Amino acid sequence: MPNLAVVGAQWGDEGKGKVVDLLAPRFASVVRFQGGPNAGHTVVVDGVTHALHQVPSGILHPGVRCLVGAGTLVDPDRLVEELATLRAAGVEPAGRLVLSRRAHLILPHHRALDGALEARLGKGGIGTTRRGMGPAYGAKVERWGVRLGDLARPADVAAHLGRMLDAGLGAWLRELGAGVPSPGEIEVLAARWWEALGEHVGDVSRLLHEDLREGRPILFEGAQGALLDVDFGTYPFVTSSNTIAGGIPASLGIPPRAVHRVVGIAKAYTTRVGAGPFPTEEHGPLGDRLRDAGGEYGTTTGRPRRCGWFDAVAVAHAVRVSGIDALVLTKLDVLGGIDPLRIAVAYDVDGERTEWFPSTAAELDRAVPVYEELPGWTEDLSGVRRLEDLPAAARAYVARIEELAGCPVSLLGTGPGRGSEIVVPGTLLAEWLAS
Repeated sequence: MPNLAVVGAQWGDEGKGKVVDLLAPRFASVVRFQGGPNAGHTVVVDGVTHALHQVPSGILHPGVRCLVGAGTLVDPDRLVEELATLRAAGVEPAGRLVLSRRAHLILPHHRALDGALEARLGKGGIGTTRRGMGPAYGAKVERWGVRLGDLARPADVAAHLGRMLDAGLGAWLRELGAGVPSPGEIEVLAARWWEALGEHVGDVSRLLHEDLREGRPILFEGAQGALLDVDFGTYPFVTSSNTIAGGIPASLGIPPRAVHRVVGIAKAYTTRVGAGPFPTEEHGPLGDRLRDAGGEYGTTTGRPRRCGWFDAVAVAHAVRVSGIDALVLTKLDVLGGIDPLRIAVAYDVDGERTEWFPSTAAELDRAVPVYEELPGWTEDLSGVRRLEDLPAAARAYVARIEELAGCPVSLLGTGPGRGSEIVVPGTLLAEWLAS
């Protein structure tokens, strides 16, 4: 069976966790390749909601190995809490969860820096989760970082941090009022973290190459979405990693040809969290209705999401930059009772029409969406499991999205739980799910 990537095609929160959970039993390994505890995947099983943050969504299937790659960030304290929550729910990660030795850590001063920088920026802030992602990825690039494998020698971690504090990190922290960590305190923490997590630390790249050599199928799980990619998203209102499918090989140490197919996840409308441009955002009653009906509150932070109409310009951009072969359209049921429906088919930027996603946030902020209206439907879709049973208006809405995005829709979400989806016959995921 070919290897498959599941990535976001909007600003994140599209429902990737549910799709990964659906597909996971057909794969030997499920692998997170970027992001960290700022990303949350929600999976509902038998009415029980599981909120996953750093652990891959395949963990809920006992026979699936879950890997966390070098391109991710790990917050040790939060991961220990997440593992305890899973065990309390009857899910045992021991022997199935492997964290890359090369994955960088979010340390306490990274969280302090994140909060201090956002506070300094005030109304001009990025709208981060203040979970330390940007400073930790920054430390990685500046070579001030600490990796999971380093925790095996706590004294070395303390010595490294001491050198970095003396070289300028300490002065920067003091200037921002973020607090300066003590190397001795970090040494104690490193020992505690290694004791709790050491059994899960290994060489993820090696394990993946063994899977590739033996022909065992791999499912690559992305976090956030293409519009938050650090290079191809709405910079600077983005996350600090490459969320598109092209980030998979570099983050995992595998060849690009190992990613055989890419599935992009998009909602039937659009949401985003934090600051930054959002051309199709609705500030009035419609935005409130989508938020309430769709339960649009962050899995990790609980923040209310900004909501608006489906943006085909943005999704077509995601299809291009990630090489998406098939789309999953989630939360189609949320649109019931809204008539007419709107889809942004182009933007007007400074008096010129474009169907291409702008490369700067300033241009996108000036973009006025050009809408196309389609009839809505009143029927409840929550029990629909076959494409032919959808109302004609819903089928027409999906068909128009396929045309505008330049990509077929392979799966439709009609509810939050397992089994609440429509598999489109003859498409990419139909083949996987039938196997």
